[in-house]
Amino acid sequence: MRPLALCLLFASSAAAAPLQIVRPILSDSDGGAALPASFGYRPGETVFFSCRLTNYQKTPQERMHAAYSIQAFDPKGVALTELFKNEITEEVAPQDKEWMPRIATEIPIPPLIAPGTYRILVTAEDLVAKLKTELSVPFEVRGRSPEPSGTLTVRDFHFYRGEEDAEALEKPAYRSGDVVWTRFDITGFRYGPNNKIDVSYQVSILDGSGKVLWTQPEPTGENTESFYPKLWIPASMSITIQNNTRPGGYSIAVQVKDAIGNQTYEAKAAFTVE
Repeated sequence: MRPLALCLLFASSAAAAPLQIVRPILSDSDGGAALPASFGYRPGETVFFSCRLTNYQKTPQERMHAAYSIQAFDPKGVALTELFKNEITEEVAPQDKEWMPRIATEIPIPPLIAPGTYRILVTAEDLVAKLKTELSVPFEVRGRSPEPSGTLTVRDFHFYRGEEDAEALEKPAYRSGDVVWTRFDITGFRYGPNNKIDVSYQVSILDGSGKVLWTQPEPTGENTESFYPKLWIPASMSITIQNNTRPGGYSIAVQVKDAIGNQTYEAKAAFTVE
């Protein structure tokens, strides 16, 4: 009878369902409805994530005990957020055998990240059965990002009519009394410990011959640390054209310095006063 008992034992073990993470939900609000896979989050928004754990084991005292961790990653596998860890301990009565513990957290999306397919990695361990499992859940981030650069540079230097305008001027031409608005991105800088950056820029106004008419008294700086590396620095400036300004061609020069990478770069963009 022993061989038969062993066969029954092995058959019972094989039939046991493995620990699983199921029902992943991505939402744009706490407790909100599940969003479709095609939904695109925007930089600076928050991903509300939840899922369920099933096929866990219980102690003789009818209790389950599980540990889990959640972390988001960018398309290159760089961690987007710090690792979130927690545990669940609950008494599960026989009539609650279909109950599945809920795992949930919020994932803040950094404001300066590139568009692409990101992923949330969930790992769980049944501390009673000593079993582990994991689940990778993708999500999309929409938005814009300047073209990457291996060295310090300025991208997307454009002129605008108003501060909040989305469309750049095709022909940057202004009149006396107008406000000249410009926006540009700085990228290609180096990082220190804890993704520290130390970048500054100083703006000058030049006439048509290249003569400096005005220079910003103090540079504008960005000296910060962050968990996820800032991929670029968005910058902007504005000047008001004085009533006695002569018509003609002018330009804005931006001198950028990367103190950590020991790099400098100068960008120029032309405009006219009519």
